[in-house]
Amino acid sequence: MGKILSYLKKYWWQIILVIVFVAIQAHTDLTLPEYMSKIVDTGITNSDMDYIIKVGIEMILLTLVGVVSTIIVGFFSAKISSGLAKSLRKDVFESVSNFSSEEINKFSQSSLLTRTTNDIQQIQMAIFMVLRMLLMAPMMGIGGITKVVKNSPSLTWIIAISVAALFIILILLFSIAMPKFKILQKLIDRLNLVTRENLTGLRVIRAFNKEEYQEQKFNKASKDLTSVNLFVNRVMIILQPATMLIMNITTIAVIWFGSQYVDSGTLQIGDMMAFIQYSMQIMISFMMLSMLFVIVPRASISANRIKEVLNTKSKIKDSKNPKLPERENIGNIEFNNVSFSYPDSDEAVLNDISFIAEKGKTTAFIGSTGSGKSTLINLIPRFYDVTDGEILVNGIDVRDYKLSDLRDYIGYVPQKGILFSGTIKSNIKYGNDNLSDNEIENVAKVSQSYDFIMEKDNKYNTEISQGGKNVSGGQKQRLSIARALAKNPAIFIFDDSFSALDFKTDRVLRKELKNYTKDATVLIVAQRISTIMNADKIIVLDEGKIVGMGKHKDLLKSCKIYKEIALSQLSKEEL
Repeated sequence: MGKILSYLKKYWWQIILVIVFVAIQAHTDLTLPEYMSKIVDTGITNSDMDYIIKVGIEMILLTLVGVVSTIIVGFFSAKISSGLAKSLRKDVFESVSNFSSEEINKFSQSSLLTRTTNDIQQIQMAIFMVLRMLLMAPMMGIGGITKVVKNSPSLTWIIAISVAALFIILILLFSIAMPKFKILQKLIDRLNLVTRENLTGLRVIRAFNKEEYQEQKFNKASKDLTSVNLFVNRVMIILQPATMLIMNITTIAVIWFGSQYVDSGTLQIGDMMAFIQYSMQIMISFMMLSMLFVIVPRASISANRIKEVLNTKSKIKDSKNPKLPERENIGNIEFNNVSFSYPDSDEAVLNDISFIAEKGKTTAFIGSTGSGKSTLINLIPRFYDVTDGEILVNGIDVRDYKLSDLRDYIGYVPQKGILFSGTIKSNIKYGNDNLSDNEIENVAKVSQSYDFIMEKDNKYNTEISQGGKNVSGGQKQRLSIARALAKNPAIFIFDDSFSALDFKTDRVLRKELKNYTKDATVLIVAQRISTIMNADKIIVLDEGKIVGMGKHKDLLKSCKIYKEIALSQLSKEEL
């Protein structure tokens, strides 16, 4: 909760206003029964209508003051709570944006989505209710008890018994429901995970006729969440009827015993009516607190989940003393005895990797699935940090860079083509906001995207849906390549970025790329021999180790694994 309090400091003057107007509202509510008592007692004892009218007008004005105060309190409570939620969402989003792959995997994407939406919503609602009720309830409760003791001391024992009974009920319900709130948020995470998997894997599910299986999986997650929700609601639903029962019993007791005191002359009727209203206000204040007992614990758990995200710092950090490369070194990459293991894994994915990728040349990586190709190139932009050894980019260790400076040198095309909602133009310009229309057309032609773009009705202004679901896999890859080309970096990384292309498009694209990237360092991960056979250097990986390095023809003679891969794809004549 400390993190929440630090955010609330921004709204200190608005919180002070809320406190002031809550105090005014409580004062009006506590004063009105006294006026009622005066009118009743005056009306019974004499016919001074002027006095009654005067008191009545004062009551109306007091009520108007209370109404205005309530509106102001509601307005500022909503403003503070929504402003707090906005700040939290912003900070959580920025924190997650800076996470490395390790931190993302630690929380899971579905959990991060729940924390950014549902958890923050719980906090927002709790802050709103706290500002409305947590300030009001003590003022009403303490003020009501003070008035009761002052005006009707003979009946205070009724209030004491009622408050004690209500307090016992609150403690019992709270102790039962509290452990379930934490489980509730985890079950929401689980439901989001299943839903997300179902939506992203819809085609696969249909292809394997697994709709029924997925429905069962979703139903289980939904039933588990519903079951805990029902348990919590059933427990907490007892609170309202129990409170109403105590309030009604209190009213009956006040009337029963109060009438006896009135009859004996020790209590006036007006005081008894005021006592009933004060007792109701005391009960209502406890009802307010009981509502907070439901909301605040769940919000507290949500706050801890948000705090966990905000307190998690990425292990991939900027260098404290960042360096900048010499102009003549820009583009060179060197791996020196690099080893890497994923977090919480005892087995190394890469072992003692050493090679040099020179400026103006193409270095390709090939190997069986799981040999460490993609992992190796993901170390260059520091998506992960090496376990041992060092990677030099432009002659400087990647850990000595400011992250933004390092990544400015790199144009990255991921294995899975990823597009963002917007237009074709906005996706290409994602790599360079200052790109002119002629430059956009140029990179579209080099990436072999131009022809299918021209077939669209709106050309470059064609809308791209979320995740690029309205274009084919090959078109996504080509647009991803165009985005990297638009950046015009010193280093290009293609992580199996030609796998969805047909052989003809692949061949033409590689030819155009060779001309476009002739002054840059090009790193290519590929499964196809045809894609990399003309590379200046081919590195063969097997089980995280380099088992061959050289040109295509040399490797056919010296590397058995490379030869096996090559012969499995091409004939001897083609090789």
